[in-house]
Amino acid sequence: MLDDMVLTRSFNQLSVNLMEELHQRSYCTETLDNYRRTLSRVSKFMDREGITCYSESVGEAFITDRISRKSLSESHIKFMHMVVRRLNDENTGVGFRFLCPNITQPIPTQYAEALKSYLQFCINSGNKDSTVNPKRNICGLFLSKLINLGCLSANEFSTDYICRAISQFENKDAYAIIRAFLQHLYKIGTLKYDYSGIIPKYSRGKVLPTTYSEEEVQRLEASIDRTSKTGMRNYAVLLLATRLGLRSGDIVKLTYENICYASNCIIINQEKTNQPLTLPLLPEIRTAVEEYIKYARPDNESKFIFLSTKAPYKEMSTSSMRHVFTDCFLAAGINISGKKHGPHSLRSSVVSSMINEGIPYEVVRKMLGHIDPNAVKHYAKIDIENLRNFAIDVPQPSGNFSFLLKGRVSK
Repeated sequence: MLDDMVLTRSFNQLSVNLMEELHQRSYCTETLDNYRRTLSRVSKFMDREGITCYSESVGEAFITDRISRKSLSESHIKFMHMVVRRLNDENTGVGFRFLCPNITQPIPTQYAEALKSYLQFCINSGNKDSTVNPKRNICGLFLSKLINLGCLSANEFSTDYICRAISQFENKDAYAIIRAFLQHLYKIGTLKYDYSGIIPKYSRGKVLPTTYSEEEVQRLEASIDRTSKTGMRNYAVLLLATRLGLRSGDIVKLTYENICYASNCIIINQEKTNQPLTLPLLPEIRTAVEEYIKYARPDNESKFIFLSTKAPYKEMSTSSMRHVFTDCFLAAGINISGKKHGPHSLRSSVVSSMINEGIPYEVVRKMLGHIDPNAVKHYAKIDIENLRNFAIDVPQPSGNFSFLLKGRVSK
C-alpha cells in the first residue's frame, strides 16, 4: 500500500481534474454546483489549517471539522464523503468509479416479448423513464429467479414457482410491481391464470410529516438580513414556501409571466404534476418579490426571477434553496436535529397551520395543487386538536386482565 504522506498533490489541480471528469460525464448543472461548493469548502479548510497539499487524511479531517462546526443533514454528510472519496481516487490515480453502479438486469430471452409488452403498457400509462427502468430490472430479476427454480417458460408458471421466487426478494417494494406484471400477462393471454392475487400486499408505514410551529416560522423569516441583496432574494423565496407552501421546484422555476399583478395572483404549471395552479399574491410576498427585482436581482435577461448571487448568473437551484433554508434554521436557533428542514417541511407546516385554523381539507388540497382527493389524508395525522375529539376512553380492565394488574392469579 502506498503511504498516505506520499500521496499528496496540489488541491487546485485535483479539483480541476475532478470537475473536468464530471463535465465529460455530463453531470447536471446542479450536481456540478454542489461539487464546486464542497471543493471550495475543502480549499478554505486547508488554507485555515495551513495545509498546502491534499491527502486522504486531509479529506477525513475536513469532514470531521465540518460536522463539528455545523448541524448537517444526513444527505449533506453523505455527499461530503462522496466528494472526498472522488478526491482520494483522483489523488491516487485509481480513476473514476461509480460509487452506486447502475446495473441493468439481463432479461431472459424467452420472456423478452412479454416484458416488452408490460413496459410499453407502463409507458402508455404515463410512466417516465425513471419509473419504467426500475420496473424493468425488478421484473427481469423475478423472471431470472423463476428460471433458476426450473420454470423455463410461461406455460410452466405455477403458484409454487411464483411464491418461491418472490420469497427471495428482500425489498418488499417489488411485490406491487410483480403483481401488476403478472396481471398484465394474464390480460394479454400470456398466462392462463391470473396469479397476481397470490402476491402479498406490502406497504411502508408513512412517516408523520415534519412541521414547525407558527412561532418557529416567524423566527425563521426574521432570521434573514433583508438589507443585503442575497437576503432580499432569500426572504422572497422563503415567503413563497412559508406562506403558500410552494414546492422548491416551482419556486426556482418562477418566471415573470407567472406573476399576475393586475389580479394579484401567481399562476403556474406545477413541475411535479404538470397541473395548473393559481395562488394569491399575498401583499408581503408581492413586496418582497418587487424589492428583490428592483434592488437586488442581477441585471440579467433570464426569464427566471430568482438567480444565483454570483456570476455567471443563472436560475437558482433547488440545492441552493435547501442550503439557504438550513442556514435560516440555524440562524433562527431552531432545533432541527432528527427533523427534516427543507422546503417540503415548510409546505407541511403551511398545511398544519391551515388545518389547525379549521380550514376544510378540500380547500387545503386545492391550494397544495393535489389532484387526488385522498392526497391530504396523510396530513390528517398532524391535526392533533381535531383528532382529540374522536379519542376513545380507555375501558376499565376486567376478567383475567384485571386480576393480573392487581398481581393476583386468575381463577
